[in-house]
Amino acid sequence: MNESSSQPPDIARKVFETEAKAILGLIPKLDENFNKALDLLEQCKGRVIATGMGKSGIIARKLAATLSSTGTSATFLHAAEAVHGDIGVVQTDDVVIALSYSGETEELIRLLEAIRRIGARLIALTGKPQSTIGQAADAALNCEVAEEACLMNLAPTASTTATLAMGDALAIALSRRKGFSADEFASLHPAGVIGKRLLRVEALMQSGEALPAVRLDALMPDVIHEMSRKRLGMTCVLDADGRLHGIVTDGDLRRHMTPGSNLLERRARDVMTTEPVTVERHVLAVEALRIMEQRRITAVVVVSPAGALEGVVHLHDLWRTGMV
Repeated sequence: MNESSSQPPDIARKVFETEAKAILGLIPKLDENFNKALDLLEQCKGRVIATGMGKSGIIARKLAATLSSTGTSATFLHAAEAVHGDIGVVQTDDVVIALSYSGETEELIRLLEAIRRIGARLIALTGKPQSTIGQAADAALNCEVAEEACLMNLAPTASTTATLAMGDALAIALSRRKGFSADEFASLHPAGVIGKRLLRVEALMQSGEALPAVRLDALMPDVIHEMSRKRLGMTCVLDADGRLHGIVTDGDLRRHMTPGSNLLERRARDVMTTEPVTVERHVLAVEALRIMEQRRITAVVVVSPAGALEGVVHLHDLWRTGMV
């Protein structure tokens, strides 16, 4: 079967195989230049500026976005616009990452003199480390591929995939070096699915006046009133010093509502669950949800490391985020 008569799934399979080989082929090319590039980025006191033309420009824009979302201030600079005045955004303390597979992109070559004059450092992602841009760079990362996935071996496909992967490797290795944490990641992704996954209990819990609580000796009419008023289907039970001793839930009321039980004459201590499920405020909301689902409960109590009551997070609080 010749290439022109290949079926779409066969062509797709060939593309996947070619691009996968291109990425795996980068592993042997990792050398001291990768560590040097990391050093330059880690020591950068200004911003990281990614630049390129055409398909490489698109990958450069994505690299800037990935760096920004993993704790490194970065922006994209269009190489053609740069030579018409936008080079002014580059400052002495910046690091420029130039993407050019050939290493001979005219617009980027025209930027080299300005970058050197300004004093910024230069990292190149190129398929030709011995090219003009590769040799001018402080660190040149080799993104060479054996072939493009294009049937004519012309359209940038495997080469852009490899460059994208090299940029991702650089960004993730840098974030690890800088000790970028999940908390910091969450602060940069407050919206969308990622933000929801990284929400912590403290951002959702009911506390202060919204927190249902009664004393150990509270009569059941007062307990029921507190549960109804706060609308969480439960209330915490505290001693005179404010220490948590248990909770009373709708389920507890149903279990004690039997003939002759005289429920309304009993006190909170007689009805409460004495070992409620608790979490600390730094726990991820998705973990609190997992606990609720596993234990088949609708609320968990939030306590400090010392065991002090801090709040309650309810299933409804998680529903409001769209997490469930």
